[in-house]
Amino acid sequence: MERSRTTDMCTLAFPQALGTGIVVQVQLRMTDSAESDNHTPKTTSQMTDSAESDMREAVAALLRTYEHTLSRFREDSLVAAMRRATHGGSFDFPDWAGGLFDLYDALHEASDGAIDPCVGEDLTRLGYGPAYTFAAQPNARAYTGAVHGRATWHGSVERHGCTLITRGPVSLDFGACGKGYAVDLIAALLRDGGCNTERNTERNADHHAGPNTNRAADRALVIDAGGDLLVHLGQSPDQPVPLRVALEHPSDSTQAVGVAEIMDGALCASAPSRRHWGEQAGMRLHHLLNAIDGMPADSVAAAWAYVPQQAAFPCATADGLATALFVTPPDRLRARFRFECAFIDADGMLHASRDFPATLFLS
Repeated sequence: MERSRTTDMCTLAFPQALGTGIVVQVQLRMTDSAESDNHTPKTTSQMTDSAESDMREAVAALLRTYEHTLSRFREDSLVAAMRRATHGGSFDFPDWAGGLFDLYDALHEASDGAIDPCVGEDLTRLGYGPAYTFAAQPNARAYTGAVHGRATWHGSVERHGCTLITRGPVSLDFGACGKGYAVDLIAALLRDGGCNTERNTERNADHHAGPNTNRAADRALVIDAGGDLLVHLGQSPDQPVPLRVALEHPSDSTQAVGVAEIMDGALCASAPSRRHWGEQAGMRLHHLLNAIDGMPADSVAAAWAYVPQQAAFPCATADGLATALFVTPPDRLRARFRFECAFIDADGMLHASRDFPATLFLS
């Protein structure tokens, strides 16, 4: 782990987290008011090394709990228990899951059911399941999607806060928003000081909670979760310029279609280019599905969504919207969400909202 001497930003890397890895950069320097609360003076290096160690363990603990709860690829997860429950049951999720469930409620409604966490069953039939077969079942098209009777979020899952009740096996996949939501929880943890993972995560992830007023709330940070990016540099004296981010071309990872500049907020991307596994009957198999028919969406090649920092869960929202753009027109999503976006359609044309924070190279 390396620390930048010029920006006083510590880098914490979690290469195996959530399948793609997460890199956290966070400012460790305390504010004057925070230093005045300390009765025992510490040198900068002593304070920084201690904070760095505490933060690394807190984030690691959060990610372990998160995957143990939500991963459909772990046989010991709560989601896996729901999939194995032949007669259904009542499943109590941690309090921090409430905001994630709220977001899926909103996306499911805004997309008319095209975004639905119950697509876990469809993904497995198409070859992207816990066994990683990467081979679609021969009869997959006849069974996938809500149109063929697959369980649905609002029709097959009864929700009471953070408790989900089912009448049969349900395979949930929170991939549309899940990684972004983990980023938001990490950010809340770091802003709160990051020492007691369970206590701090549940308090900060409470979807009824107001803005964090803790003395560390203005700590500069950048969290990169492989296509999902959360940035807060507004209060950093060492980085007065925005973070510049290249927007990867969906058909050539060595090229960019534009460069975004972010000071505060979340920028998330979705594309099948890095997660696809062959074809069946002329259909390209990838993870971005329309939950209504259970088939991979084919009208969009790549999408980016930007959500301002003021949103309750900016990275989860941007993550979900970047996926939703594959199956729902942006104007329909704007009726429910505040965001800016860009996307490349199947013909290679680039479309962008007026205030999307990027310089674009394609037209």
